[in-house]
Amino acid sequence: MKKVLEYLIKKRNPNFKFGNSIPISHFFALSIRKLICLIRAHKYLFRLKKVNLLFIDKNVRMEGISNISWGKWVQIGNGTTLSSYGDSYLKIGNGVSLGSFSKYIVSSSFIEPGKHIIIGNNVGIGDFAHIGGGGGVEIGNDTIVGAYLSCHPSNHNFGDINKLIRNQGVNRAGIKIGENCWLGAKVTILDGVTIGNGSIIAAGAVVNKSFPENSIIGGVPAKLLKQRINQKYSSEDII
Repeated sequence: MKKVLEYLIKKRNPNFKFGNSIPISHFFALSIRKLICLIRAHKYLFRLKKVNLLFIDKNVRMEGISNISWGKWVQIGNGTTLSSYGDSYLKIGNGVSLGSFSKYIVSSSFIEPGKHIIIGNNVGIGDFAHIGGGGGVEIGNDTIVGAYLSCHPSNHNFGDINKLIRNQGVNRAGIKIGENCWLGAKVTILDGVTIGNGSIIAAGAVVNKSFPENSIIGGVPAKLLKQRINQKYSSEDII
């Protein structure tokens, strides 16, 4: 059983290996849980005639399911909502893991539908993420993200002081997060931001401007702390 589970998990993470101290009962429990998640996903697989493996935990909601697509070996955590209406779309790549109690909402308004959310291959996003798709959000391949990620690809207009802000509409530029990035817990990314490939964003950062490839970013508002070069870094270097 251990070898079978390792083989399946290595489809997403080639370097994965169980620790020697884990008892066989834990392997059995994990196998049962994954089997239940696979069975739960079949109502979506059959409805859309998709054969790619999808593992869905409890209380997952999909709204506008015809606008949602996913690759192979995708895992969706407990209590997560995926929503896409109108001409918008939500695209999930191969080997993606979406944490529990998260929301991926492309359109929150029928007046001005959002654009898209695109999540690349082998992306892992922690629990309690909230990603909107108003101006479009793209997350590149092999990016890893801690809990409580927040992406807001739109801004409210507020120039007319004689008019309610909620009635002045929004403007949208979109958000792009590159490949092979690491975003710590509770990172907030605002509209118009592009994060270059290979960048690291420290936990709790609020990012309101763009940064080039291999940047180490942190703070409120976020600023460039260092550039990654050909040397070793540890987590203490960005605290």
